[in-house]
Amino acid sequence: MGAADWCRSSAGAALVLATSSDPQHPAENMADGSSETFWTTTGMFPQEFVIGFPKCVKISKVAIQCYLVRTLRIERSISKDPVDFEQCVEKDLQHTEGQLQMEEFPLPEFPATYLRFIIKSAFDHFVSVHRVTAEGGNK
Repeated sequence: MGAADWCRSSAGAALVLATSSDPQHPAENMADGSSETFWTTTGMFPQEFVIGFPKCVKISKVAIQCYLVRTLRIERSISKDPVDFEQCVEKDLQHTEGQLQMEEFPLPEFPATYLRFIIKSAFDHFVSVHRVTAEGGNK
């Protein structure tokens, strides 16, 4: 059996926080499994979003498809509520003119009930996040 993608809404994931809101490009688009839809930021940086899982899951790889993100930090929580986050990884992404940035973060397997993605800086005034995945198994 392959690894589950816990960030999909079809797997029970929920967007519990997004610091920007655009009715044309809502945060829920990041969890629909499509690269064609996206969430867009509408203001200054940092911007962040939090994805909650239906239970505590094991995660071994996180990936993101985005555009114009310069610095990204990913944090996790194992709390019942989205608090007490610990940093997993922080990375400066390469600028890819005219195409999506596709970054994978293979990580030592860890448990999580929430993932927080913090876009610390960008290459422009706005960024888009098209898809996020968190692969792993049941805890």
